[in-house]
Amino acid sequence: MHEREELLVAFDDHLRVERNLSPHSRRAYVADARALVDFLAPGDDDFDPERVDRAALRSFLGHARRRGLSRASVQRRLAGVRAFLAYLRGRGLIEGDPAAALRSPRGRRPLPRYLRVEEVRRLLDAPGVGDPYPLRDRAALACLYGAGLRIAELSALDLGDVVWGGVASACVRVLGKGRKERIAPLGRRAGEALRAYLRDERDALAARRRRGPPCESLLLNKNGARLKVRSIRRLVERAARRAGLPDWVTPHTLRHSFATHLLENGADLRAIQELLGHASLATTQVYAHVSPAHLVEAYARCHPRSA
Repeated sequence: MHEREELLVAFDDHLRVERNLSPHSRRAYVADARALVDFLAPGDDDFDPERVDRAALRSFLGHARRRGLSRASVQRRLAGVRAFLAYLRGRGLIEGDPAAALRSPRGRRPLPRYLRVEEVRRLLDAPGVGDPYPLRDRAALACLYGAGLRIAELSALDLGDVVWGGVASACVRVLGKGRKERIAPLGRRAGEALRAYLRDERDALAARRRRGPPCESLLLNKNGARLKVRSIRRLVERAARRAGLPDWVTPHTLRHSFATHLLENGADLRAIQELLGHASLATTQVYAHVSPAHLVEAYARCHPRSA
């Protein structure tokens, strides 16, 4: 028997030190492991890893489905459970892999929704009168669309991650999923928005910090600290309302729009994969379904018998 909290803390340390996962991924995996432990040993302080077998896992996943979790959520939860089982196996606490014969629930992957170029322009122009820090908000929106950044990647940027000059006007060093680093070009307009914020607003925000050393974060909140993911999500929602856009617009919508517009304007999937920081081309290929006209055009242009 093992004390459950000690086991979960040790699992979190394993994810951080040995697998080098991001804080977001660690929280998700530990939450999945906790859900499994709570299901198999409700109310107990101790947990016996040997209670985890194929039947127990099937019962656990069935319980998740009955609670209303979508197929995608169950699939993601199973990924966290698999990581927990691999950790237990590595420590010699279980033998074999109880999840080896389990199939992830397959559901139809929804196509990503995106904005038209004119809608993006309205969104980027939305911050202004009435906003306390419009230049910061414009810079945040411009970076999300200009570089196709994930919201957590934008929040994590520091001043030293910006590289000025070159063909793209500015680039940012991004630490993406799996702690993989990439260089993301911002483009001229996003670079200009970022320069205006750094020149006219950031120093005033930095001066509002009352405790500790100056914050090195690129985007600051009203207290001179790092602008968190939740705050970025709120500013995107506020700008979308002001621009008269649908309520499904999120920061990730700008990433989808970035990829779709690149494809529509002739970029190949491999280049888009690199720009988005996708580990697998299969993840990027969803944009080919969003923009099938691009594929038809490529066929007509390149196939010898298309005419």
